Formats: sequence, C-alpha cells, structure tokens
Amino acid sequence: MRLIPLVAALCVSASQSLANPEFWAFEWPNTDFETTTVESWVEILSGGPPKDGIPALTDPGFHAVVDEAGLTGREPVITLEMEGEIPRAYPIRYLTWHEIVNDRVNGQPIAVTFCPLCNSALVFDRRVAGQVLRFGVSGKLRHSDMIMYDRETQSWWQQAEGRAIVGALTGTELKHLPSWLESWADFTARYPDGLVMEEPSYNRDYGRNPYRNYDSSAKPFLYDGAQPPHGIAPVSYTHLRAHETKANL
Repeated sequence: MRLIPLVAALCVSASQSLANPEFWAFEWPNTDFETTTVESWVEILSGGPPKDGIPALTDPGFHAVVDEAGLTGREPVITLEMEGEIPRAYPIRYLTWHEIVNDRVNGQPIAVTFCPLCNSALVFDRRVAGQVLRFGVSGKLRHSDMIMYDRETQSWWQQAEGRAIVGALTGTELKHLPSWLESWADFTARYPDGLVMEEPSYNRDYGRNPYRNYDSSAKPFLYDGAQPPHGIAPVSYTHLRAHETKANL
C-alpha cells in the first residue's frame, strides 16, 4: 500500500523536473526563459511532437472555389475576409496536420492558426515592432492550447490569446484579423468567386482526423484545469466572440 504514494510522488517529481526551462534549454538555447508571464512552469506540457514536429506551412498555393473538387459541404474551413481582397478559405483538413500557415495577403504577412485540441481558429497580423515574424509549432501545450513560437526571437506565444508568454517579446499581443470557422458549403455560397488553399505537398492523410474520439473523451488531453461550469461537457462546442472554441478553454 505504501508503494502507491511513492509512485505518485515520483510521477509528480518527474513532471515538475520536465516542466523546467533548464530541461528545455538544449532545444531552445535562444529563448529568454527569464522573461515570462507564466507563473508556474507545470502549466506547460509536451504535447508529444518536438519543436517543428508538426510542420507549419509557408506561402501556400490557392485556387478558385469552382476548381475545388476534394472538399465536402460540411467540412470546416477558416474564412479570412480582408477589405478589398478576395476572401480565402483555409481547410481544417490541412490545418489539423500543420496548425499554422504563414501567408501573405496583398503583401500583408498573416498567420492562420488552428489548435485541434481547442478548435480555436485565429488569424493574426505577423508584424510586430517593425519586424515580420514567422511562426512555428513548439510542441508544447498550456491548458490544452498549443504554444506557438516565432523564429526571429524564439519567444513562445499562447495561440488562443495571440500573446507572447515566454521570451523577449513577452506581453506583446498580435493583432487579430477578421476570420471565423464555417462549413465549406457556407463559404462557397457566400463567396462563389473566393479562393481556397491548395493541398500541401506533405505526405499526410488529409481528410482523416488524427484526433479521432477526442471530442467524446471524458477529460481533455493533458488538461489539468477546472472543468467547465453549469454542467457543460469538457469538450463541447461553444461560441466565443467571432470564433468557435471548445469549453475547456
């Protein structure tokens, strides 16, 4: 019987040791861990893949809505609408495998981001303090939400907030751009002359959900926070501002 408390204590100790910037330094030698808004490093966990293990995309191709034959009507896309520009659709079947798209719309650098665990789809302006940032996937999670990083300063960013939480840019908030999740059918009905992102050239099983059964799980993956109030299921869908997100946020 004494073995159980001992094993539990060892697991806690191991978890705390892994949640330590000194342990991450070999992978993140250029990240300033002294500058941060994170109060407890235990909040930050590995999601499994290493840094860039989930490859972000850069400058994808696009084609006209009328030339798209692979998407079904109910498939979700991230719609980006910018004044004076042709609306664009970024299919979730691609974002689920890549999570970030570094793109440009009429020369304006943007980051289209999607966290499969939270269903949080947000688009940001990549310009910060006179420089253009390029974002990648860190492989880390905080409150089940992905942590992005920028390649210029190696700062870490909370995707659901668009705010830097670790590194030289800590406290900086990215500008949100008008975007939302909707079905491919809704997008094509509203924007028959719109554009849709082409399938990436990576060897991925696009269209298959690698997180199958996650939505029906009793507890979100690697989530250690409070459960939603009012009897809401942990991974049920709610509407928050202009985008859809899961209740565990």
